[in-house]
Amino acid sequence: MPAINTNTAANAAVRYLNINSAQETSSLSKLSSGSRITSASDDAAGLAISTRISSDVTTLQQAATNASQATAILQTADGGASNISDILARMKSLASESASGTTTDSSRAYINSEFSQLTSEIDSIASGTRYSSQSLLDGTSVFSSGVSVLVGSSGSDTITITLSSLTASSLAVTSLDVSTQSGATSALTALDTAIDTVSAARASIGAQESRFNFSSDSISTQTQNLQAANSAIKDVDIASEQAKLSSAEVKTQAAVSAESAANQMPQYLLKLLG
Repeated sequence: MPAINTNTAANAAVRYLNINSAQETSSLSKLSSGSRITSASDDAAGLAISTRISSDVTTLQQAATNASQATAILQTADGGASNISDILARMKSLASESASGTTTDSSRAYINSEFSQLTSEIDSIASGTRYSSQSLLDGTSVFSSGVSVLVGSSGSDTITITLSSLTASSLAVTSLDVSTQSGATSALTALDTAIDTVSAARASIGAQESRFNFSSDSISTQTQNLQAANSAIKDVDIASEQAKLSSAEVKTQAAVSAESAANQMPQYLLKLLG
């Protein structure tokens, strides 16, 4: 029914104009942000899942850094242990020389002097092998009792770093004396044991380092997969959203034209009164 007081056509046009304008704004927001979910109302469940995945990805990225730092600690410790192993090999060579019957007592005194200096150097290396101001090989740091390193998105995903003490005392070479032939002979046995101890410590360090390397690979794979999953949930489909935007733009223009035409209708009705 034609009426002047209520322009039903204009009201309908305005309603559709608002709907189309909102769709256009939503599409522009998604395209500019690159995200399919720009507000909770877009996909409440998807937003919750995406937020959790993003949190896990952030934690895994830090876990990768933790694993890298742990590897650096182990490499530092292995470097010090390698030097101690070399010293023990030299000490065994000196003990072997002193144990020989062809070596004179005066020569043994000189040999023992170097031998003692090398014993002190073991302690120097053990305390001087540091990471973040903590000595790694003298048994005084937290690493001697074990340190848990987080390598996952859960608090239970940890690997423990444990480093053995490699001081002269712990290797039982402090009291060795090669100034006599008998002392040198006894030292050979003690040095063999010390060398085995250092070798075992290095083997343990290598095993832990290998585990961290595999853990780093696993973290990288998990991060990649989670990012892909999050992309499937949250990232906008550019082609599809652009099509929606184009459709909304056309509808908005049509609604504007319809509104303009609807506003003309009351004026046409007034001509009936003339």
